[in-house]
Parts: sequence; structure tokens; C-alpha cells
Amino acid sequence: MTRWAVRRHRRPDAAVSLYCFPHAGGSPGEYVRWSDDLPGVQVWAVHLPGRTTRRAEPPFTRIEPLVDALVSEMSFDRPSLFFGHSLGALVAFETARELRRRGLPGPERLIVSSCPAPPLPPVRTRLSTLPDDRLCAELERRWGERLDHVRDDPVLLADALACLRADLALLENYRHRPGRPLDVPITVLAGEREPWTDRAADWAAHTRASPEAPRLLPGGHFYFREGREQALRAIGEITTKGLRPWTV
Repeated sequence: MTRWAVRRHRRPDAAVSLYCFPHAGGSPGEYVRWSDDLPGVQVWAVHLPGRTTRRAEPPFTRIEPLVDALVSEMSFDRPSLFFGHSLGALVAFETARELRRRGLPGPERLIVSSCPAPPLPPVRTRLSTLPDDRLCAELERRWGERLDHVRDDPVLLADALACLRADLALLENYRHRPGRPLDVPITVLAGEREPWTDRAADWAAHTRASPEAPRLLPGGHFYFREGREQALRAIGEITTKGLRPWTV
């Protein structure tokens, strides 16, 4: 995927690739390090404009042109799975749908993490337009996302918030278009302290595959930071078992 995906380790003998779609404001760095814990998997971290080495490129604020750009760059040399966290789950889901619409090869499983199923409830507060201090407070209150590492550097904070605002606008502008369910399994992962988990099973409406029980892991929205070893063990098992439904 050229500049659209990065990797930490090259694993030509891996049986499967895992494409990780980042959360709002997320960089590929967090996900590319998963390769250290998934030795049998070729891990790719999707690298979106507006962050790290693509900082000078304008970020997307609508999902349709973003998905169009991703699909235009994608090609697979082995069986592949998509993992998307929060906003990344919607991008991964819509990318899989667009690949199918174009008759192109797509993922053999979709792993959606910490994201309610579409359609999403109406947006009550546009976080993307809040002043900096209120935006930081809301990020911490809703998702536990702290910006302590950049708060004391005005330049880094401005960059981080610009990326976040664009990603949040993408989420706020998202409108689900009903269509035929995917033919591939959808596995739902979430932190057990997240408030929306009673609706996690709603993802079953978006696949024709056999329903799977959502997998709740210890922690909150960023459960894979709070319990990295357990979370990556679960993700690795889903990935390397290839494509059999998750059983609890």
C-alpha cells in the first residue's frame, strides 16, 4: 500500500496479513509495534494523512473520499484481516464494503474494536469544533485519552489537536448507507468497562457469517494499552486461527 501502510518487520513467510486502522488522532506507531507480539503475522499499520511523516498532507474529514483513496492503493498478496479501533473500525468496515462493491479481493475477517455498529446515534456535540481546553477534557472524560505527553509543547499540541479535529469531523460527518451484509465474519472486541457494550452484538446484522459472541477484555476504551499482553493474545488467536469464528 506504499505510503498508506507501514510495517516494523517484513515477514514474507507469514500466512496472513493484519491491517490495523487507527483510532481518531492515532498514528501508525502504536499498531506497528504489535508485530513484536504477533510473530506469525505480517502486521501493517494503516498510515493516514495528517500525522507523523504525512503531517503536511491535509487529513480527511469525510469517510467516502478516504475509503476511495484507500481502496485505490490496496492489493493483497496473502489472506488478510482488517482490525479497526473506534473510528478505525468504521473506516475498516466501509473499506471492506467498498472493495466488495468494486469486485476486488478484501479481508477474510473484520475485527471491530470499541465501536458501536452502524447506524450511529445522532451527534449531539461536535467535538471537532470545541475550544482546545474543552476538547482535551472531553477526550479524557469519554475515552480516557490523555494528551499529557504533548500538553507542555504548544507546537506538538497544535499538531495533535489538528489531527484529532479532522478525525472527529470524519466521525461526526459519517452517515451509514444500508446495503447487503458482508460475507465475511465480524469479530467484536471491546473493553469491559465501555458503556455501549450492551449493543456490541448489533454488528451481527452486518455479516452473513455465523454470529459470534462479542469478546470483552479487561479495561476501558484503550483496553489494549491497559492489558497489552492479554489483548494481543486474543487478537493473535483470532488472526492465526484463521478465520474460524471466535468461541468464548
